[in-house]
Amino acid sequence: MPTTVTTDRPTTDPVDRSAVTTLTTAPDSLTAPDTLTHHERQVLSAVGCGLRDDEIAAALALPEEAVAGHLARVLVKLGLRDRAAAVVHAFDCGLVVPGRGPRARAARPAARAVSVQKAPVRKAPVRKASAQKASVQATSVRAVARPQVRISLLGPLQAWRGGRCLELGHLRQQAVLAALALGAGRRCLSQRELLDDVWGLEPPATNVVPVYIYRLRKALHDGCGGDGDDRGGGGPDAVIERGPRGYQLAPGAVEVDVARMEELVAGIGRADRAGDPLQALHLCSQALELFRGEPLAGLPGPLAELERLRLVERRVAIVRRKVEWQLRLGQDAEAIDELFALSAAHPLNEPLAAMLMRALYRDGRQADALTVFERARRRLADDLGVPPSRLLRRAHQMILRGE
Repeated sequence: MPTTVTTDRPTTDPVDRSAVTTLTTAPDSLTAPDTLTHHERQVLSAVGCGLRDDEIAAALALPEEAVAGHLARVLVKLGLRDRAAAVVHAFDCGLVVPGRGPRARAARPAARAVSVQKAPVRKAPVRKASAQKASVQATSVRAVARPQVRISLLGPLQAWRGGRCLELGHLRQQAVLAALALGAGRRCLSQRELLDDVWGLEPPATNVVPVYIYRLRKALHDGCGGDGDDRGGGGPDAVIERGPRGYQLAPGAVEVDVARMEELVAGIGRADRAGDPLQALHLCSQALELFRGEPLAGLPGPLAELERLRLVERRVAIVRRKVEWQLRLGQDAEAIDELFALSAAHPLNEPLAAMLMRALYRDGRQADALTVFERARRRLADDLGVPPSRLLRRAHQMILRGE
C-alpha cells in the first residue's frame, strides 16, 4: 500500500512566513509597556524574534521606513540603548517566548513528502502508564544532569562551569553578577536596585541592566551545549531568572563561595558550643581556604565596596577564632604564624596586634612582643595621629610586669 516517507531538506527561506503572519494578530500583552501603540508592540515582538527590518515590513505589510520609525519610537519610549536592548526587553516583558517564533521554526529542516510503495508495519501498543513512567524518568535524568555554575567572590570575581573558567566581561558587568550572587537565595533585585548597587549616584545615561543581564546569561551558559535561553526570562536551565520583583540567580543552579563560608561559620559556632575544639579548628581552616585574596577585588560600586569591607572583617574574625583554638590546644607556633601574616595585612588592627603580643609572650618571646607594640604605636601615630588604644596598652603593661 502507498505510504509517505519524509526526507529532511533545509529550507531556502531564512524565515518561516506562515509563522511571521502570527505577528499581525499578536495581542497587546499586559506585560508590555502601556505607552506603546499596537504597531510598536508588533515591531518590538518581531525584533525580539530576530527579524530584520525588511522581513518585519513584509510580515506586517508596512513600508520598511515605517518599521524603522516604529523601532526608533520604541527605543525612545522604553529608554533602550539599541536594538540588542530591545531584543532583551521583548523577552523580559513576555512578548516573545524563548525557542518559539519565526527564527526558531525556520531553523528546523523542512520536510518533503515522497510517495513510495512500502509494506504496512504493525506497531506494538504502548501502555499509557509506561509512557508516563518513561516521561517522569526522563525528567528526573534532566534534573540530575542540570549544569551547575560555581561563583567565587572571596577574591577577584570568577565563575566556572564544569571546571572551566568563564569569561564574564568588563568590571561593571561583573559587578552586576556579584550583586546577584551576594543576594542568592535571599531576594530578587530590581533594575533600580542593581543600578543603585553598581552605579550609585552616577547612573548610566541609558538603562544598560537588561543588556548586561543578557550578556551574563550567555556567558554563564558558555560551554553547556546551547544558548540556555539567554535572551529570555529564564528557560529550564536558566542561571539568571527574572520574576515579578526582579532578577535572581536560579535556586540550586549556582554555588557561591560566600554562602559556603557562612555555612562553615555557623558550623564553627555549633562546634564551639559543643566544646569540640578540633572540629572548630578544622572548620575555621576550611572557611579560610575559600579566600583567594581581597574579596571582590577591583569591582566598582557602593555594594562591592561595602561587601569588600564586611568580608575582610569576616576573614579577620575567623582567623582570630582559629588562633584562639590553636592557643588553647597548645599550637602556639601555628597561631603566631597566622597572626604575623594577618597583622602584616592589617597593620592598624589593634586587637590583632594585642593577640600577637600575648601569643609571643606565652611562647617566651618577650622582646618580640614588645617590638610588635612599638611598631603598632608608631604606625598609629604616623597614619592616624592617635595613641595606642587601652587594649593595646594593657597588653603592653602585662608583658612589662611579667604577668
